[in-house]
Parts: sequence; C-alpha cells; structure tokens
Amino acid sequence: MISIENLSVEFSARPLFHDVSFVINDRDRIALVGKNGAGKSTMLKILCGLQKPTSGTVAIPGDTTIGYLPQVMKLADDTTVVEEARKAFAQTTRMKARIERMQQEMADRTDYESDSYAQLVEKFTLEHDRYMMLGGDNYEAALERTLTGLGFQRSDFDRPTREFSGGWRMRIELAKILLQQPDVLLLDEPTNHLDIESIQWLEQFLAQSAKAVVLVSHDRAFINNVTTRTIEITCGHIEDYKVKYDQYVVLRAERREQQLRAYENQQKEIADIKDFIERFRYKPTKSVQVQSRIKQLAKIVPIEVDEVDNSAMHLKFPPCLRSGDYPVICDDVRKAYGDHVVFSGVNLTIKRGEKVAFVGKNGEGKSTLVKCIMGEIPFDGTLKVGHNVQIGYFAQNQAQLLDENLSIYDTIDRVATGDMRLNINDLLGAFMFGGEVSEKKVRVLSGGERSRLAMIRLLLEPVNLLILDEPTNHLDMPSKDVLKEAIRAFDGTAIIVSHDREFLDGLVTKVYEFGQGHVREHLGGIYDYLRAHNAETIHEALSGQGPSGPSPAPSPQPAQEPPVPSKQSYAEHKEQQKRLRKAQRAVEDCERDIAKMEARLKELDELLMQPQNASDMTLVTEYTTTRQALDRANEQWMVLSEQLEALQQA
Repeated sequence: MISIENLSVEFSARPLFHDVSFVINDRDRIALVGKNGAGKSTMLKILCGLQKPTSGTVAIPGDTTIGYLPQVMKLADDTTVVEEARKAFAQTTRMKARIERMQQEMADRTDYESDSYAQLVEKFTLEHDRYMMLGGDNYEAALERTLTGLGFQRSDFDRPTREFSGGWRMRIELAKILLQQPDVLLLDEPTNHLDIESIQWLEQFLAQSAKAVVLVSHDRAFINNVTTRTIEITCGHIEDYKVKYDQYVVLRAERREQQLRAYENQQKEIADIKDFIERFRYKPTKSVQVQSRIKQLAKIVPIEVDEVDNSAMHLKFPPCLRSGDYPVICDDVRKAYGDHVVFSGVNLTIKRGEKVAFVGKNGEGKSTLVKCIMGEIPFDGTLKVGHNVQIGYFAQNQAQLLDENLSIYDTIDRVATGDMRLNINDLLGAFMFGGEVSEKKVRVLSGGERSRLAMIRLLLEPVNLLILDEPTNHLDMPSKDVLKEAIRAFDGTAIIVSHDREFLDGLVTKVYEFGQGHVREHLGGIYDYLRAHNAETIHEALSGQGPSGPSPAPSPQPAQEPPVPSKQSYAEHKEQQKRLRKAQRAVEDCERDIAKMEARLKELDELLMQPQNASDMTLVTEYTTTRQALDRANEQWMVLSEQLEALQQA
C-alpha cells in the first residue's frame, strides 16, 4: 500500500535515520517504537506528507487516503461537538449535493433521447453508487457511534467545543479521523487523553474496522492489543519484527546480545590490527604487512550497538519563600457552563507541604478547578489562595505554548535570569538536551522532548505551590521516575492531576475524587484510595467496578470526618514490589549466566573443529560439563520466569 525506499533524514547535518526501507501493507497493525528523539513522530509526518525527507522516496498510490493524529494539534473552538465531527464527512456531503443537483437537472430536462441526457444519467448512477458505497445517509449513525464510543454523552453533542478540556477536544479530532475511514491510520500517542473505557473501545475499533494502522504509544497494553508487527528505529536505521510488542522485547534482547558479542569481537580484531601496526610500523621488513593491515583496518565497517539509554533528568526545584499555612481553601465553589454544571459545593483545604492528587474521569472538572485556582476562569463561591503563595503551573497543553521557531537553547535563554543564565548548558544537559542537541528547533522536537523542555521552563522560577496537570503525558518511564523523585523532594505544596497509579504511589498523601458534579476527599495514598473502593486501578475506582463488582455508591457530599485509613494496603504493595524486583534480578542473573555459557560453548565448538584439538579430552570434558550446566540453567530460567510472571499478574 505504501512503499518507503532508502529514506534518510538529517537535521543540521546530523542524521536522524538513513537508508530506511519498508512496506506498509493493507491490514498491517504496526507499532513504531524507539527511544525518545529516535524519529518516530518524524516518520509519521513523512508518511502523511507533512515533512519531506532529505533523500529517498515514499510511494503512495493516488487513491490511498491517510488519516494522521499528531501529538500536538491546534484546535478550533468556534463550533459545537457534532458540527466539528461532521467535518469528517465533508466529501460525502459535497457528493450528496452533487447528486441532488443532477437529480434536479434530470427532472427539469425533457430531451430524454439525447446523448447528453444519457451521459447525465450514467454520471448520476456512478456517483449515486459511490455515495451508497460510502454509507449514504447512514453517516449520522456512524458519527453518533464514534462520539459515544470515545466517551461523549448525547447531551454533549450540541455543546460548544470551547467548553471542553484539551483532552476532550483531541477526542473530537480522533473521532473525525476515524469517521473518514482512511486506508492508513497514523496515530501518535492516541491514548494520552483517553480513559480506560475509551481506550478499550478504540482497541476494538482498530482491530475490527480499521485498514492499515501505524501507531506510536507508551501504553504497552494498548500496543499489545492492537498491533501484530513492530518496527524499531534504532541507531539511525530500522529493525522490522513481524510480532507483537511483548515478543519484540524478547527478540530485541536476543538481537542486542548478538550485537554486543559481535561488537566485542570486532573491537578485539581492531585492537590486534592496531597493535600490529604500532609494533612494526618502522620496521622495513614488515612494511608490506603493515600496509596490508592499514588497508584491512580501513575496510572494517563499525558495528553499531543500540545502547540502553541510562542517562536521566536530574530535577531539583529551586528554594522559595515559605507560603501561608493553607495555600488553597475552597468554600462552596461551583462552576457551570450554561445549564451544564461541572461541579458544585466544592469544599477543600490544602495545607502547606501536602502532596495531593486530583483523580476523575475526563470532563469531571479536574482541570477546570485547577483553572479556577489559577484565576483563569470565573466561578461561584469562595476560593482563597494563601499568603505569599507563588504558583508554578504545568498545563496539559504546556508543550503547545512553546515558540516553534526558537531553538532549545534560545527557549530557555529567554526566560532564565540571574545566575541561572550561566548554567543553562548544565540544565539542558540534565534534561538530555546537551551538546549540539540544544541547537535543534522546537518545531522538530517530539512530544516527549517538548514536554521535557516545558518542564525546564517551570524549573526556572522559584515556586511554593506546584500544580501539574497530567505531567506524565509523553514522558517515558525513566523520565517519569525522575520527575516523581523531584516532586517527592520538593518542600512546597503540590497538586497533581493524573490517572497514573504508579506515578502517584508513594507521592501523594491525599486524594480528591471528581465525579457526578462533586469532589470527595480521601485521606491516605493512592493505594489506600483504591483499597477503599475495592479496586485495582483508578479507572475501576472511578467507575465503581472493583474485582468483586460495583462498590457502594459514596455519599453525594464530601465526608467531613473520614475514617483513618489503614496502611496495610500500601505496606502490602511495597512488599509485593520488593518481591517483584527480587524475582526480576534472579531472572536477569540467570540470563547473564546462560549468555556466558553459550558464548563459551561457541568458543569450544571452534576449538574442537581444529584438527589438533579433536582429541583434547580437557576441552571435551569442559564442553560436556558446560552443556549440562547450560541445560540446568535453562530449566531454572523457565521456573524463575514463571514465578516472575505470576508476581506480575498478582
């Protein structure tokens, strides 16, 4: 369907990838993977024609349609939800108008025997058949199914899009793309703004209704449920695996082990050649051999190894003035858009130094209350921001607010002040933007890179109230861990809007649940909150569907005297994590032992193939004992892997 041949992309003479070739076939389900900045989003932009490669070709048949959902999108706010979604059927509505005009023309004309009339009838028939093949007048039903599948209520259809958060407006854009039924769907982090019900609906849609799909996502479960092929961008080229993501992880580990062995052998060969050249460079009797070795060295093609990126951000929020004892106090706060009440009767008090979480389904008012605290939108009731409070705010769309024409360095240089201006390079290096990377333009950055850059801007001003609205969107796992540690060490107050259970674990001491127009307070960490709802995930807790069925409906009013929560759940979770890490280490140690034995067996094979060693009983005995030890190690690895899998599913 789409053929990519010898594709190369360079930014400021720095190659991103080179000589990339692959084919996207009909019904392919492809996961595009790679480290942050490897070029995943760039590849999608090239496939949809938004960006031109430095060299190479992308061959797309003329009748092939492509739908592209980017990570960052500028959204319109001048229509209703249903009007915006109907734009997906612009071609269908234009076709319907043409059919109606031809129908009227046939009714008005009387020259039934003329050639032109026969041509009109034929044209009308072809156009009408094509219209019916596209679904005819059934597009309204498809529109409704898609919007409700992505979480919209029918009462939302006539609401202006400006009343919805950025996440909900991204859902409208996703609905428009799906409704167009393109031949190839290119989706860049489509689950970032979806809740669990919508993700499951999208999984089913892509599996049953979509044609070819290429997606980028950090949601491992989503990738596994949707894709059947994995293309990895690594070391400037691609590796194409015809398997699901989980199987790719195993195969990639094997491939990397082979790479390392080949790399080590090549380095030894290079070292030996260089040593020979240095020893005999100035001996006339060895000049021919030296020149031969020099030519041999020049012909060696270096083996590249995709090193695991162990670098990490080192975040430290600067010290700030002490705030008042109560940075945020809400008293009967209410927010409504016309007849639609987002929430009412909100009463909450956040003390200095507390780390609290806002959880709730999309559209229940989490970001809306944050905007009320920021003073960005009007509301009813009383909301007090405490004395000497300085707010640092990271919004969902923070990355979209960056100037795309500036470089990374200039973006930070324009907001840095005082001594910080002398340490910009150190700060950028801590965020993996060191060296020449700092000269890249913002417009070429991936979603994850933009989020990291926006986070740097937040660090440049001392704050004592940190408000983070979905801060982990577009961040990979190492970046999430470092951000979590920085917030934990932050001596001010933090409000975190997130559905990421693992990110909130051990970070927050209070949870505010948004739902059905009310805000309820739960003391304790995120696992205490889940235990109180008899749920395993935040989504289960919000939907009231724990493992044992629906949990009792909470009181519509926030509890004034909540019971002291048990710490048993959190302790059990930490113990479970400890057992899990121990099991993972055991599996990794076993895998290392197996790799060493396999390498030694290969060496022994090569030695025993030499005639002079064929009867060497020492080598034969070592080969036999190593083979037996390898068999035992493989059996042990199977047992350990099963134990690890059981712990992961517990």
